[in-house]
Amino acid sequence: MTITAAPPTAPARYRQPKRRGAELGLLVLGFVVAAIGYVQVDFAVLGELDTTTVRVLGVAGVMVLVVHLLVRVFAPYADPIVLPVAATLNLLGLTMIHRLDLADARRAAQSGGAVPSPDVSSQLTWTGLGLLLAVLVLLVVRDHRRLQRFTYTSLLAGIVLLLLPLVPGLGYGVRGATLWIRLGGYTFQPGELAKIVLTVFFAGYLSMKRDSLALVRSKVLGLELPRGRDLGPLLVAWVVSLAILVFETDLGTSLLFFGLAVCLLYVATQRRSWLVLGTVLFLSGAALAYAAFGHVRLRFDLWLHPFDDPSGAGYQIVQSLYGLASGGLFGSGLGQGYPQLVPFAKSDFIVAAFGEEIGLAGLFAMLMLYAILVQRGFRIAVACRDPFGSLLAAGLAIVTALQVFIVVGGVTRLIPLTGLTTPFLSQGGSSLVANWIAVALLLRVSDNTRRPDPSLLPDDARTQVVRL
Repeated sequence: MTITAAPPTAPARYRQPKRRGAELGLLVLGFVVAAIGYVQVDFAVLGELDTTTVRVLGVAGVMVLVVHLLVRVFAPYADPIVLPVAATLNLLGLTMIHRLDLADARRAAQSGGAVPSPDVSSQLTWTGLGLLLAVLVLLVVRDHRRLQRFTYTSLLAGIVLLLLPLVPGLGYGVRGATLWIRLGGYTFQPGELAKIVLTVFFAGYLSMKRDSLALVRSKVLGLELPRGRDLGPLLVAWVVSLAILVFETDLGTSLLFFGLAVCLLYVATQRRSWLVLGTVLFLSGAALAYAAFGHVRLRFDLWLHPFDDPSGAGYQIVQSLYGLASGGLFGSGLGQGYPQLVPFAKSDFIVAAFGEEIGLAGLFAMLMLYAILVQRGFRIAVACRDPFGSLLAAGLAIVTALQVFIVVGGVTRLIPLTGLTTPFLSQGGSSLVANWIAVALLLRVSDNTRRPDPSLLPDDARTQVVRL
C-alpha cells in the first residue's frame, strides 16, 4: 500500500488575503456617491449639467482608479479601507467647491462683473499632484522602517518648514497669520508638510527612548511623574508651539503640534502623567498667550461673544452658525442653500457649507468617515510588529483626528477658531498634498504589517512573496 503525501501548504494563519477587490468596490461606491452629489448640484443650480462636470468627474475617477491599480502592484497587502475613505472625502470636497464656484459665477453674472475661473479645476490639479506624490512614496519607501534613519533629519526639516514663512521676501501673510510662502505665482503652506516629518521624528525618537521615558522615579499626590531629564521632548514641543503662536500667529498649528507630541508620548509610554503634564503646560501656555498677545485675546473674545459684533469681527462665525441652524437635521439639499454667505466657505468653513446643505445627519456621516480613517490608522498601529511603524501609524491617525477636531470645534464654536483646513475637503493644495502623503505612509505600514513572513511559507509561496 502506497501513501502519497499531500503537497505542503502554508498554515492557515499565514494565508493573508490581499482584499484589493474590496478596496475597488469601496472606491466605486464612494465615487458614485460623490458623482451623484456633483450632478445634483448642477441640476439644482443650473437646471442642467455644467460643461465641466463630465471632465472633472472623469479625470478624478481615472486618477483614483490608477492609484488603486498601482497599490495592487506596490502595496498588495495594504489596508483596503484607507484609500477609499480618503478618496471619497476628496471627491466630496470637489463637489462642494464646485457648488460654491457656481454660486460665485451667478453672483458675478448678477453684478455684471467678470466670472471668476472655477476653483474646482485647481483643486483637481492639486488632487492629481497629491495622488502622484502618494504613489511616489509607495515606490520610494518600500520599507517604512528605513525612515527611522532620518529621525533627527526629520526634526531639522520640520523646524525649517515651520520657520520658512518668517523668511523676509518669502513669507506670505493672510488675515494676520503668516503661514504661507510664495514662490512665483504659487503659495504653499509648509506647516502642512511639517506635521508629516515631525510625526516621523516623534515616532523615531520615542521608539528609541520609550523605555527610559516610561521609568518612574517619584510620586506627587499619587501621580507618577517621569524623571526631570525625560521632560525634554515635551518641553521642547511646548516651546516650539508657543514660538509658532507668537511669531506666526498660528493658533491651529501650535495646538496641533503640541497635541501630537503629548498624545504620542502617552501612546509610547502608557503613562497618564504625560497627559496631565501636557494639559498643565497647555493651559499655562494658553493663559500666557492670552495675557501677552492681542490676537489671541481676539480669538477668545470672538469665541465667547461672537454676537457682540455680528457684522464686524464676528461676522464669519455668526454666518457659520446661521448656516448650520438653517440646515437643520437633513439640510436644504445640495445646491439649494446659501453657503456662499459664509466667508472662506471653500477653505476654513467648508464644514459649515456642508452642514447647511446636507444637514446634521449628513455632517455626522461625513465625520464618521473621518472616524473610520482614524480607526484604521490605530488598527494599523496596533497590528504593526515594530515600534517605529506602530508609532508612525498612530501619529498619523492622531494628526488627522486632532485636525478634524480643531476645525469642526472652531466652526461649531466648541473651541476658538484656529484657521486650519479640513483634511481632504477644504480648498488648498498644501493640505491636500500632505494628507495624501500621510495616506501613502499608512498604506506602506499596513502593507508591511499584513504581508506574510516569507520564511514561514512553502518554497513556491515564498518566492511569490519575495518577488512582490
